[in-house]
Amino acid sequence: MVKDLKNSFAGKKIFVTGHTGFKGVWLMEFLEYLGAETFGYSLMANSQPNHYSMIGKKYRETIGDICDLENLTTAISSFDPDAIIHLAAQSLVRKSYQDPIETYQSNVMGSLMILKASHAAKNLRSILMITTDKVYENLEIEHSYHENDRLGGYDMYSSSKACCEILVGSYRRSFYPILDFGNKHQVLIATARAGNVIGGGDWNQDRLIPDLILSAVTERSVSIRNPLAIRPWQHVLDCIQGYILLTRKMLESDTSISGAWNFSPAKEGNLNVIEIAEHCKSVWPKIQYHIEKQQGAPHEAGILMLDSSKAVSLLGWQAKYQAEEAVKQTVEWYKNYYQQNTVITAKQIEEYLNQNAV
Repeated sequence: MVKDLKNSFAGKKIFVTGHTGFKGVWLMEFLEYLGAETFGYSLMANSQPNHYSMIGKKYRETIGDICDLENLTTAISSFDPDAIIHLAAQSLVRKSYQDPIETYQSNVMGSLMILKASHAAKNLRSILMITTDKVYENLEIEHSYHENDRLGGYDMYSSSKACCEILVGSYRRSFYPILDFGNKHQVLIATARAGNVIGGGDWNQDRLIPDLILSAVTERSVSIRNPLAIRPWQHVLDCIQGYILLTRKMLESDTSISGAWNFSPAKEGNLNVIEIAEHCKSVWPKIQYHIEKQQGAPHEAGILMLDSSKAVSLLGWQAKYQAEEAVKQTVEWYKNYYQQNTVITAKQIEEYLNQNAV
């Protein structure tokens, strides 16, 4: 399958927004391993340290705001990609309470800008818009949400991403309708929903594993505010593998692929925060944490699970790393960085792709 993926992506031109972010760096490195020609568009990475800088590569890129339509259109027009993968977003729930306007500008208007600017690409075949597992109207019950379940969103981040899903569906029907594919246009659009993605190189605030890693580095106990919250934890490479398989199908002009897709581990990957913290501690015993229920803290979902049977049956996708292995791979990445001053991103991608079949 690795050979097939390389054959599919060798020489393909892939435009990636948000390429300086956590998932963006992994995606760029994954695509380059497959032989794709990449172009990144994003604001500069703002965490210290940051994965983007430590990779030590100079990507072909434009550093800019996704809401700058003129700059974005120029970048897309000059690169003329075969595919666009849109990751750029304000991705933090708690930050969305602090700055709801920026959240909606980035996640809704930014998505509209990429769709509008896509018309500047003459050879474009595929647009993949990345949203989140939080787009569903969460009933806080043990129900694995399917792609056709009702959209919603309690907080501003979740609702902005649900709005993005509605926007994409409307834009598809208005400007890239399936019935006109192959006649009036050649572009397919899909959305991908995944959540609680873990992996090395994430230093965003209010993220469980980065906070736990910091506790090991500083030798200070970290506060856990929602210990029994259940999430579908998955490694970033499993998530990106889904994006790659989805993009490949669209590049092959498979019209059945247009629509929404869940990417989530099997039920065994739905663990609560304490279970994940204990897995982390087993890999790096220096990790320390304590439970501290915050008074008046912003709402966060207590339970959230997805059903990925559609991706499994129609894309042949499956999570190669269950939660315990995903945690191990993640913590090992950080241990290598902090203890050996080495970045093992490329090594982990190669091992992942050559482990059994993708």
